[in-house]
Amino acid sequence: MTNSTKNRIKDRIFNFIGIFATLIGIIILGFFIGSILYDGLTRIDWDFLNSLPSRKAEKAGILTAWSGSLWIVIFTFLVVVPLGIAAGIYLEEYGDKSKLSSLLEVNISNLAGVPSVIYGLLGLEIFVRLMNLGSSILAGSFTLALLVLPIIIVATREALKAVPPSIRAASYGLGATKWQTVWYQILPAAGGGILTGVILAISRAVGETAPLIVIGALAYVPFTPSSPMDEFTVLPIQIFNWISRPQHEFTINAAAAIIILLIITFIMNGIAVYFRNKWQKKINW
Repeated sequence: MTNSTKNRIKDRIFNFIGIFATLIGIIILGFFIGSILYDGLTRIDWDFLNSLPSRKAEKAGILTAWSGSLWIVIFTFLVVVPLGIAAGIYLEEYGDKSKLSSLLEVNISNLAGVPSVIYGLLGLEIFVRLMNLGSSILAGSFTLALLVLPIIIVATREALKAVPPSIRAASYGLGATKWQTVWYQILPAAGGGILTGVILAISRAVGETAPLIVIGALAYVPFTPSSPMDEFTVLPIQIFNWISRPQHEFTINAAAAIIILLIITFIMNGIAVYFRNKWQKKINW
């Protein structure tokens, strides 16, 4: 048997193993999603979305959870988007190519893989204790902003790299300054890629639980937040609270809340895919 024949056999075996592993994952995921849909769809109604938490499962709702998630998403967006995009622009367009900048770039890329609970500990020390923000929406938003900041920086840099050099050359040829080139030419061309990174980062922030638990987010909040300094809860924490209770009715509530969270995540990721495809078509054109 020749080496080429052996390599083809190995390739086929590897393809078979990969397909088999993928099918196992899809089947298990389909089973879990099907079980969640079976339990939770009948529980979703207007009262469930508009009711406060309760010790009685049939009266419990997710009003405080989804309103808290909305507050967190808004303030996380307001904090992280300007910082992330500005940092990406500086590193890609203005930063000097030195050993220090290379070390900084490597660390930023590595920070995207740090466990989220580490950011929770950082947020607990800086925002809750040193800045005296307590277990407030601002503390949670700042902590999640730290968590997703590397994602936006990396996405911004990759989007800027993908802009054709001819756009820069044409802008400089017409006498534009570097900032005018970046602001009026490069950023609009890279907008779709940057927006994709922003939406994916915010989608991750929506589903995070560990950092918020560490900084002291509550599992039971009997009121909707009215200011950034209020205490809060979010959908993932509410789901965790319900799923840990022994009554089956609370498990059904948790399944319904999971469906709502999945819908929010799918919508945000669908928006990201749409703008990414639109941006790619614009760049190719």
